[in-house]
Amino acid sequence: MYSRRAFTLVELLVVVMILGALAAIAVPRMISGATNAKISACETNVDLINSQIELYYATKGAWPQRIAVITGDPNYFPDGAPQCPFGTPYQYNTAIHRVPSHTH
Repeated sequence: MYSRRAFTLVELLVVVMILGALAAIAVPRMISGATNAKISACETNVDLINSQIELYYATKGAWPQRIAVITGDPNYFPDGAPQCPFGTPYQYNTAIHRVPSHTH
């Protein structure tokens, strides 16, 4: 006669509960990390666009009238204009000659 060695139902339930607890801790942290990365990328894009607006002013001696003047020019953005990771278009404020940060 031989004995069979197997997991009991209680042991399996304990393992499932532990895995559930770990998932409950890890998933929100991963989601917030992705959101923080998108916010940082958006802020970097705003800084980049504003620096190109300054370069335009230094080169041309006048401020651009629209953001498309900068973003559509391959001399300023050879790889294309930066896009907000959240899909929100960047708005050019002609009063301050900047693209202000926007909230998400």
